[in-house]
Amino acid sequence: MSTTTTRTTMRPTPTSALNVSRTTATAARVLSQLRHDPRTIALMILVPCVMLFLLRYVFDGSARTFDSIGASLLGIFPLITMFLVTSIATLRERTSGTLERLLAMPLGKGDLIAGYALAFGTLAIIQSALATGLAVWFLGLDVTGSPWLLLLVALLDALLGTALGLFVSAFAASEFQAVQFMPAVIFPQLLLCGLFTPRDNMHPALEAISNVLPMSYAVDGMNEVLKHTDMTANFIRDTLIVAGCALLVLTLGAATLRRRTT
Repeated sequence: MSTTTTRTTMRPTPTSALNVSRTTATAARVLSQLRHDPRTIALMILVPCVMLFLLRYVFDGSARTFDSIGASLLGIFPLITMFLVTSIATLRERTSGTLERLLAMPLGKGDLIAGYALAFGTLAIIQSALATGLAVWFLGLDVTGSPWLLLLVALLDALLGTALGLFVSAFAASEFQAVQFMPAVIFPQLLLCGLFTPRDNMHPALEAISNVLPMSYAVDGMNEVLKHTDMTANFIRDTLIVAGCALLVLTLGAATLRRRTT
């Protein structure tokens, strides 16, 4: 009489609830990896400062021009650099198999995305603080409102860039493809955000498109600080929209996160 034993391999099922310890552990791992990549750190932290420095002396004979566009670019530069670095770094995790191994563990998708966002968000705080301090206290950017409000918008813009980078990395198969998403995701927003001309001067169709792009509200928020001494209702609306878009994109990023193999 023979007995047949069936062996079932149980794969840990990721939990759906966000767990603080798993999130912070993921963030610590990402920061530890970035610590050994000085070129990436330099790109995230120093490039926006270098761009602002160059811009100031491009308009050396016209300080008012720097004042009018410097605040807007203070939000745009961190968004672009964080988008680029986050999309490439996250894709590298996918192609190296690290993400595949993590998803085989009892680690929720929300924990993973929140951990990445926390890690890159920490660098975004440093980046935004350095860029804002450089622009206001060294390059002489003249703003009517509080520099702390500039810092708030710059930080939200950097977090939005992080969220967009995490999201688009799910649709790229290589680092080259991740870079190719920049013209599709960032450049249209750059053209329609009101940096080059007021949005109400655009063709009505383009103005309608600009009204649903988060970078438009980032520029509007910076302009509110540039023109008003106090926190206005429009400023609160603009910052809430940017923050809401970042949260929405992070949620979509968690929804599109999946294993490449079975």
